[in-house]
Amino acid sequence: MRRITRRTVLAATAGAVTTPSVSTATAAAADRSTVPAEGRQAASGPSPVLRTDLVTRVTPRNNWLVAAVAVQYAHRIDLRGGVIPPSAFEVKATVAGQTAPRTVIRVYSNVAAEVDDRPHPGRPGEHLIVELDLNDSNARAAGTDPLPLDRAYSVRQVADVRTPGGETVLRAGPFANRNDGVITPVVDDFTAGSFTGSAGFELDFRLYQPADFVRNPRTRTRYPLVVTLHGGGEVADNNMTQLTSNRVAVTFAKPERQRRDPAFVLSPQIPLPRPMDGPDGTDWTDATVQAALIELIDTFVSEHSRVVDRDRLYLVGLSSGGRGIYSLLAKRPDVFAAALPTAGWGDPAVMEKITHIPIWADHSVDDPVVPYREGRFGKPGTWTLMNALETSGARVSRGEWANDLPKAQFEARSRALLRQARATRSHVLFTSYTAGTTPLNPHLAWAQTYENDVVIDWLFEQSR
Repeated sequence: MRRITRRTVLAATAGAVTTPSVSTATAAAADRSTVPAEGRQAASGPSPVLRTDLVTRVTPRNNWLVAAVAVQYAHRIDLRGGVIPPSAFEVKATVAGQTAPRTVIRVYSNVAAEVDDRPHPGRPGEHLIVELDLNDSNARAAGTDPLPLDRAYSVRQVADVRTPGGETVLRAGPFANRNDGVITPVVDDFTAGSFTGSAGFELDFRLYQPADFVRNPRTRTRYPLVVTLHGGGEVADNNMTQLTSNRVAVTFAKPERQRRDPAFVLSPQIPLPRPMDGPDGTDWTDATVQAALIELIDTFVSEHSRVVDRDRLYLVGLSSGGRGIYSLLAKRPDVFAAALPTAGWGDPAVMEKITHIPIWADHSVDDPVVPYREGRFGKPGTWTLMNALETSGARVSRGEWANDLPKAQFEARSRALLRQARATRSHVLFTSYTAGTTPLNPHLAWAQTYENDVVIDWLFEQSR
């Protein structure tokens, strides 16, 4: 399967780098009489621009955003301890046909086109990172589909950049650079593919492969497989928003998690027009979709039988993806080692089939889209399903707390619930989020779920 990334596609369509063609001596000499002195200085500056890229970020709550503009220069930028004021650069974004400024919050040099999250970022290098405020109203990189971001941003230096000793490192000028490509860390590491089931139904998917496996496909190491099921809002034909609209797949592929738990991550996407077969009107339980999904998982495991650990197959999903989890576990109760369903719903009658499977479920008490007790389309929500599991013989450990707690406090509550579960030999955990505490929308209970190292560590501990 050939590697396909959004960065590759956008770089291919962007064409030649535009800014160097503006700032070369030839362009400047074309009409030197009409170019002001400041423009001539910028054109003959010590470090020409080679290319400009947007650096995006998949965030827990605000989905996919443009986090920075990375400008690559021909020569290394060394500020000699100096700091670049944000006011030295201005950035404008054209989103959905509207052009408006973005707020610059930090500027620093770096060795790569990437955001440095340290309190004192940057190091001498060929890249200048112009970091942007993620709270800007025009920070989005996607709506229902990815926005056309190639050449959508412009960045202009409006003040000279100098060392503390007064030496000019980069001169200001009248010309703006437009972005040539888009870099999305982690997402760009997923390959793009598709699978057609025996009934002829096609599912697009994204796949993350562990770095050690990529370096050595003949390895004898066996890796877990995490299958992520997106929500109803990500049903589309772009093979992208199942990664970028919610931080579910990215959670398991980010470098710090892969260092701890290297794993394959398989993220399929339901296509349009959305199948809605069945009385509960959801997608992952549609007979055609579910059959193709089961075949996809089975085929992937079979094709990678030497390197996939069949005892460590995990299901993770949100909203209608959570509904899909409960249905799939009941259909294949001897396949999966554990599951994380968030804000899901399902059929209490099948819970008796999955009492042996480790599950950590969570749901906001005041969820208006998939009600906590009543669920959706006549199928009950998580609270009712957990009761059905308990009635069927599973021990359920319950906890409730605010969904807007700081990460350390949130994880401390999760750790306490896990201790309670272990003390009572319970392998089913249920976290409820107090009404009024889930940011943005009570349905979006998953924002903290995939940032919660206690929960993710627990998942990878499970084995059939």
